[in-house]
Amino acid sequence: MSKNTTPSGLKRELSLVQATAINMIDMVGIGPFIVLPLVIKMIGGPHFIFAWIVGAVISLVDGMVWAELGAAYPKAGGSYNFLKEAYGRKGGKVLSFLYVWQTLIQAPLVAASGAIGFAQYCTYLYPFTPVQQKMVSGSIIILLVFLLYRKIETIGKISVMLWVAVLVTISWMIFGGITSHTISNNWIPDNHSDLFGSLFFFALGQASVKTIYSYLGYYNVCHLGGEIRNPGKNIPRSIFISVFGIAFLYLAMNISVVSVIPWQEAQNSTFIVSTFIERIYGHQAAVIATGLVLIVAFSSLFAVLLGYSRIPYAAAVDGQFFPAFAKLHPTKNFPHISLLFLGGAAFIFSLLFKLSDVISAILAMRILVQFIGQAIGVILLRKRNGTAHLPYKMFLYPLPVILAILIWIFIFVSTGWKFVLSGLTVMSIGVIVYLLMPPFKPESRAGEVR
Repeated sequence: MSKNTTPSGLKRELSLVQATAINMIDMVGIGPFIVLPLVIKMIGGPHFIFAWIVGAVISLVDGMVWAELGAAYPKAGGSYNFLKEAYGRKGGKVLSFLYVWQTLIQAPLVAASGAIGFAQYCTYLYPFTPVQQKMVSGSIIILLVFLLYRKIETIGKISVMLWVAVLVTISWMIFGGITSHTISNNWIPDNHSDLFGSLFFFALGQASVKTIYSYLGYYNVCHLGGEIRNPGKNIPRSIFISVFGIAFLYLAMNISVVSVIPWQEAQNSTFIVSTFIERIYGHQAAVIATGLVLIVAFSSLFAVLLGYSRIPYAAAVDGQFFPAFAKLHPTKNFPHISLLFLGGAAFIFSLLFKLSDVISAILAMRILVQFIGQAIGVILLRKRNGTAHLPYKMFLYPLPVILAILIWIFIFVSTGWKFVLSGLTVMSIGVIVYLLMPPFKPESRAGEVR
């Protein structure tokens, strides 16, 4: 077995640049372009910028948890392995299974949300009917699966090219806002009387559900842990570069947009980026900007399906999930069954659901088992194993862990009781499936030592 080949059969071919590119294109996607008006409307004023700051803080704090776990356990599957290691033989099996179980639902929902947003933005270029929008979103999922059906080293190169498109698009928006003659300070709060009151914090919680959705993906590199070079260093570096880089771009983009378009108008905009560019440079430039937004959205979906396809695979290789998901493509060496399943589910979801509901549902399903579960897992692992073996140790431990748990509880409740109950229902069904599921045998891999 090659030194760059992991026991599971995957190859460590992704560099720090490629890993960061995959992270950042996953984070941006269509999210910030469709969420920006929603956040302004929820806050009801220029205070909306606080929601984006909260999203950045959550990402940074939670990113410390992911960085420590990802560096210590650099395997395909990310949270699956973290939960299994943290909670011991029995608890680890249950929680890691539940994580894979919810991944089969929420991962296609994430992909579907991007595809639906993609189709909606297309209507700026052409007045698609609702049925035609569904056809566009479904076709995008099919195209993504086709592009991902290849070797990981090729995927890494494609990711860097898509990353450049992401940076160009957002940088153009920031530059346009800075150089525009219509710049004003209407994004700056002029009335502080409502700040930090109970209503403001309620609105901030609701809005933060949307902004954190736009930051999600800073951990994607952990799902690809078995394919990252020098993971002990590159996984934490990739996470923090991604969080700080995207936070800067989001804040600058929001200030630029609302400096040109008053927040009173921006909150009702369907195509905020297109309107922004059109106001500064004209209609033809807006068409180009819309095309770039669509490329960015496509890039994110590319990274989403890439990362999530490794999770059922990792569980199946470990003997904790259906064996079919453990199969690698015979020539291209990637988990093609897992990719095809998630892509198929995403295709169906893109035809069935509305974007606004999908965003809250995604978070409600993930918070309890994944985000809170692995934050507590860090405490358990440190208590049991110490810290001497850790390639990366989080700063100011245990404060980031405590903050992460409290913040995620706040966000979970803020999704609304409908989505809280739906998330709990999915988990409850998962427990039943786990209890009824027959035992599986671990998949053997050439050169693997068990």
